[in-house]
Amino acid sequence: MANKEEIIAKAKDAITDFDDELAAEVAAEALAAGIDPVELIEKGFTAGMQEVGEQFEQGTLFLPHVLAAAEAMNAGIEVIKPEMEKRKSQTKSLGTIVIGTIEGDIHSIGKDIVASMLNIAGFKVVDLGRDVPIKTFVEKAKEIKPQIIASSALMTTTMVNQIQIEEQLKEAGIRGQVKTMVGGAPVTQDWADKIGADIYGESATDVVSKVKAALL
Repeated sequence: MANKEEIIAKAKDAITDFDDELAAEVAAEALAAGIDPVELIEKGFTAGMQEVGEQFEQGTLFLPHVLAAAEAMNAGIEVIKPEMEKRKSQTKSLGTIVIGTIEGDIHSIGKDIVASMLNIAGFKVVDLGRDVPIKTFVEKAKEIKPQIIASSALMTTTMVNQIQIEEQLKEAGIRGQVKTMVGGAPVTQDWADKIGADIYGESATDVVSKVKAALL
């Protein structure tokens, strides 16, 4: 039987090889071997997605490759989801986070990874999807009163819309009741500071630790 390191390495290979069948098999193997699902996702699936993302940025892979890698990751996560849900039901929710990719932007891979990691960490995640109008973020903030509103932007042309979330939450009179988080490839800590966002998430792991620090 493969050891933990081998199984995690295989999980990463499943993503970089765009192999959804292998991703599902590895996920089942990891559960049978008693490997922590969080560790499998972080060190296996997410590490594979980051590698694919870097190659995409360098121009050696293209969007269909990124989408195929994301499908493989989703296939693996589907297998371990019941175990994650079981664990979650045994622990109380740490808070509610509304997340979405900003209006005008159809990229969702980074946001999907962040949403999965927050979910695994014990937060209730309301995922609005991609190309989400600013008013939808604000309406959700009023409706479900989350602790955090998180927006992802993958292009410099769409990240300017993150300012609008800040402005419209203020206009609605609820900015003081909710924390805001921004992330995405062109987004930086300087940008978060400039627009007045509370949290800047550099990576999925970074987001989880910062959200915990902000809320717990």
